[in-house]
Amino acid sequence: MPRLLAVSDLHIGYQENRAITESLHPTGADDWLIVAGDVAEKVEDVEWTLRLLSERFAKVIWVPGNHELWTHPSDPVTLRGLERYERLVEICRGLGVVTPEDEFVVWTGEGGPLTIVPMFLLYDYSFLAPGTTTKEESLKVSYDTGVVCSDERFLHPDPYATREDWCRARIAYTQERLDALGPDVRTLLINHWPVERHPNDILRYPQFAVWCGTSLSADWHTRYRADVVVYGHLHIPRRTWKDGTRFEEVSVGYPREWKMWGHGSWLRQVLPAPDGVEAPEGGTDVSFQRMWPKPEQAPKK
Repeated sequence: MPRLLAVSDLHIGYQENRAITESLHPTGADDWLIVAGDVAEKVEDVEWTLRLLSERFAKVIWVPGNHELWTHPSDPVTLRGLERYERLVEICRGLGVVTPEDEFVVWTGEGGPLTIVPMFLLYDYSFLAPGTTTKEESLKVSYDTGVVCSDERFLHPDPYATREDWCRARIAYTQERLDALGPDVRTLLINHWPVERHPNDILRYPQFAVWCGTSLSADWHTRYRADVVVYGHLHIPRRTWKDGTRFEEVSVGYPREWKMWGHGSWLRQVLPAPDGVEAPEGGTDVSFQRMWPKPEQAPKK
């Protein structure tokens, strides 16, 4: 039986995580794999990973995370912003890997048909820290408490003036593509960052949420008839439900994190839905269903 599997935040710059990546195999010849961003910081590492996985799985679908978009001093590829993203898309196309720039593919196995929508939406600082009302206030709280995403140093928006501008352009582009789908088309949405605020409510450091999505996509799981939303970024692997839609956070995370909480399979089965996975009565349940010992133990990313 074909399976649609998912993983994110492989961070193969860590040798232990590279070994995890090398251990990933399909359960059968027809399995598909979603890679929901943060493979690595270096272009050559991203290419190595996607080549390895594309040789093993029948189809691989990739979306970028913030780490792929970094222009890190350790990477000999010095492209920034949009040019860097376009280089990664070019590499993916050479490997037969589906990207947010390609025609949507349709899952026709059990649980389908679902149109798979890989997205690159970025963030716009609209998920404000508690008690703040503006981006400036929220960032001040982050800097004052030392909880600052490295994107501020390494993720350049060129040729856009700001990351917010790039995010708005990505929202407009993706929304136009989604609006073109028929009204009866069911979808599976993939984005590295949460498309809706609720996954961030569990963050140990809530001020980090400003780098974790955009309110502009808050209703997309209902507007675009998503059965499932797959995301990563938070390093809090779990399953939640909202408005009858299943949300799957599929991160591996850093070694210091997964060593703390332990791990089952590194790959999450998205479709067919695992036995016993069904929407709770009322359609919303943000309780944990996997992996974290206690919410307050969640380390910051």
